[in-house]
Amino acid sequence: MPRYLPHFLGDRGERAAVRFLKKQGCRILQRQHRNAYGEIDIIAEQRGTIVFVEVKTRSSEDGGSPWEAVDRKRRDRMSRAALCWLKKHRRLESPVRLDVISIVWEPGNKQPLITHYPAAFDSNFTGQMF
Repeated sequence: MPRYLPHFLGDRGERAAVRFLKKQGCRILQRQHRNAYGEIDIIAEQRGTIVFVEVKTRSSEDGGSPWEAVDRKRRDRMSRAALCWLKKHRRLESPVRLDVISIVWEPGNKQPLITHYPAAFDSNFTGQMF
């Protein structure tokens, strides 16, 4: 498999996740946000709640479900990156949700199988970062 294909599949999955979230009433604030603490695939707002979304896309479930790739290390990085974003945008008092969107997009299928896990894990917003 060429090296660019996983990146292409991931980007395609993120675009599908954005469309899915918009249909759920979310307003997309940012995509592919990076800061010193990590990366957040999608940042959205839904009814006053800031939603940080990790998107995992696979071409099959042969190696397990995509959401299983969101391990403790990834959750911790995402939590720290989210806290940094909230601080930078003066939204520390906003309600927050950390979601996972799992996408299986098999070759030849026009539409993916999307599974949304709202509030998939609790943030680790403990301690003083700043």
